[in-house]
Parts: sequence; structure tokens; C-alpha cells
Amino acid sequence: MSSLSVKDLTTTFRTDDGLVKAVSGVSFDLDEGRTLGVVGESGSGKSVTFLTVMGLVDPRQSQVSGSVLLDGEEILGASPSRLREVRGRRIGMIFQDPMTSLNPVKSIGWQLEEAVLIHADVTRKEAHRRAVEILKQVEIPRAEQRIGDYPHQFSGGMRQRVMIAMALINNPDILIADEPTTALDVTTQAQILRLMTRLQEEFKMAIVMITHDLGVVAELADDVIVMYGGKVVEQANVQDLFVKPEMPYTWGLLGSLPRLNSSGGRLEQIPGQPPSLLNPPSGCPFHPRCEFVMNVCRQELPPLETSVQGADHHFRCHLDDESRTRIWERKRAALATEETAA
Repeated sequence: MSSLSVKDLTTTFRTDDGLVKAVSGVSFDLDEGRTLGVVGESGSGKSVTFLTVMGLVDPRQSQVSGSVLLDGEEILGASPSRLREVRGRRIGMIFQDPMTSLNPVKSIGWQLEEAVLIHADVTRKEAHRRAVEILKQVEIPRAEQRIGDYPHQFSGGMRQRVMIAMALINNPDILIADEPTTALDVTTQAQILRLMTRLQEEFKMAIVMITHDLGVVAELADDVIVMYGGKVVEQANVQDLFVKPEMPYTWGLLGSLPRLNSSGGRLEQIPGQPPSLLNPPSGCPFHPRCEFVMNVCRQELPPLETSVQGADHHFRCHLDDESRTRIWERKRAALATEETAA
């Protein structure tokens, strides 16, 4: 049974303006067959966390600490040759923009075949057969003919399917999907998400879904990490997160979700801007935007507390249990009233 265990992961980049702590003390566990949703605004540290896990941050410009255990083996700081074995073979990754991730001057088939040849001792003919097979599995029509096409000859949704095919071609245990539905229309998004669900069942793999869209998380995830300012600010199973979120930032994310039966009014938004990771605020990173801020919030980073909801629900907030419950019940009632009136 495959597992990924990340403990106290920190990634700091050296820039001309100073040190940027992009990821700060992130910890989580991922088991076979589970889907972990990772949500937060742009710049919250979501993508950098998993680029660090994959060994894809430049060691000349970054400092990394913590632990990344893959089936008990420490891969953080592993040799480049070992990381190449892990990437693609054990862990596959779908990057945000398939047009910049695919080589524009090489055919889709050539790129898929290379991914096989790097990790397996097979002939080019066998690699070609595997490439055609995986294109069929990701539901690309006329795979035998399209395998010779180039990236610009595919639509956005089809290019995303090619990226999924490339990530899966070596049957990895874990798939990391970084905003896999960004810039796709709603219909294509739904197709891609259904495809990933089917492939997860077929390949028996774990999935990390990095997204800013809590709707995607609600549909696919078993567990959720909410990130803000490079830190985990809430961590729970998906049911607990939507029924009883504990952190004001999570309340803001849930309040900004569009609703099918809304009356067309403005969506609720979180005021202000995400914090600068070059010059982060003291105390709780969310305090400059939080309507419930107290003096202690400006001075002390709240620890990752365990919720009364259960041992698997953790959050950062200085508000007491009674206040958090009262505020969330009021917010939930307001959202329910809005939906009823729509």
C-alpha cells in the first residue's frame, strides 16, 4: 500500500529583495486510493509545496527543510538520479498549463514514448503501443491517428487529456494535479473531472488536487488542506470542512462559492489582498483581512489546534470554540436564507 508522508516542509527562495518563505511547516499524509484537495488563493504556497515534494525547485535559489517519505523512504534531498526514478514512475504530475508543458516541436506520440523509454527497458515499438493505449484510456478519439499530431493541433481540453496521459503512462502510485481544469470551459471541466475519477478507480492511485475551486474539492476530495500565506490554516476530511469549518479564511472561501439558485447578486468576497511572502504580517497571516481580528492575532501565530469535531480536523485561530461556533452558525444561516430567497 503506497503512502506519502510530508512533515514540517519549508521552502524558502533567495531573491534580490530578500528571502521569500513560500512554504512554511506544511505537514500531511496521503494514502493509496485517497484524494487530497489543496485549496487557497494564488500565492498561498499550494503549487510550491508539491514542486518541492517532486524535487523540482532549483537548489541554487532555494532552501528546503523537513521530511518527505514515500513508502517510508526519505526522498527530500535525494540524488537527481533517484528523483528522476520517482518522478513519472512513482509520482506523476499534471502541470497548470499544458501548452507550456508540452514541447511544441515534438509530436504527442514522441513525447509520450519518451516518458516510457526513460523509465522502462522497452523498444520504441512497445513504447508506441503503450502511448496509443493511454491516449485511448484518456478518451482521445482516433488515438492511432492523433498520436502523430502536435500540441497546437489539439483543443485545450484535449491537451489537458494528453497531460493526464503523460502523467499516467508509467502507472504511478500518486498523481498530483495542479489546477487541471483552469482555463477550460465548464463542460470540459466536468469531463476532465469525471475522467480523473474513473482513472483513479482503474489505476488504484492516490490523487492530490491543487485548486482554488472548492466546488471541485467538494466533488472529488476525501480530505482537504486549506493554505494561506504559505501555511496550512485548516485541515479536515471534506465533510467536516463543509459542515463545520473552523477558520475565518475558510469561511470566506465558502462564502464566495457561486450557487446555482443565487439571484444573480454579487458574490461575497474576502476584502484585501493575500500577504506578501517577502514581508509577511506578524502573528496570524490572515489577520489583516479578518473581520474578527483581536490583538493576539497581530502578535502570535495560532498553533494548529485539534477541532472538537474530531482528531483529524485541525485549524489555526485564536477565537474560542464558542465564538467560532456562533459565528459560523450565523454565517451558515445567512447563506441558507440567501439560497431560499433566490
